[in-house]
Amino acid sequence: MLQNAVTDALDELLRDASAVLPDLLSGLVFLIIAAIAIRLVMVVVRFALRRLFPGEAPVYRQFVAALVLVFLWFAVGLSFLSIVGLTLVAASLGTATGFLALGVSYALSGMIADAVAGVYLLRDPDFNPGDTITAGDTTGEVAAIELRKTRFDVDGDTVVRANADIEKRWTKVDSSE
Repeated sequence: MLQNAVTDALDELLRDASAVLPDLLSGLVFLIIAAIAIRLVMVVVRFALRRLFPGEAPVYRQFVAALVLVFLWFAVGLSFLSIVGLTLVAASLGTATGFLALGVSYALSGMIADAVAGVYLLRDPDFNPGDTITAGDTTGEVAAIELRKTRFDVDGDTVVRANADIEKRWTKVDSSE
């Protein structure tokens, strides 16, 4: 009796494994092709970022490249789950991740606004380190423009302001005065 139960369980395991094997092989082939494709896409993305932001700090390019890489691998992961027959798991993970991303983006909205404003300030030809700028109640020389904040030299002191606050309204002080 016990021997029959063990034999039946092993037979069922082998049948199930042989039924799943083609899907697993398809999934593995997909992962190999996807890894190669992602590598090629990332070469193009990094090249494009170097061309779009040639003199910028590499932290911006690395940040954008990392985001692209995470999204690509996440899409590959969900596709892999679908290929191997776990479509409902893939759909659940996609939905849960969407809600998580929504919550994270809401929580980080201020930081994201500062980073986007920082990119705009870096791209603005009238806002450069060494320029004298008035932003709100601060007038000083721009010492550094970073991802989330800008540093001003004001009478020998360093004043730090959030990029989103500066980008809203700033005035370049004429240096010929």
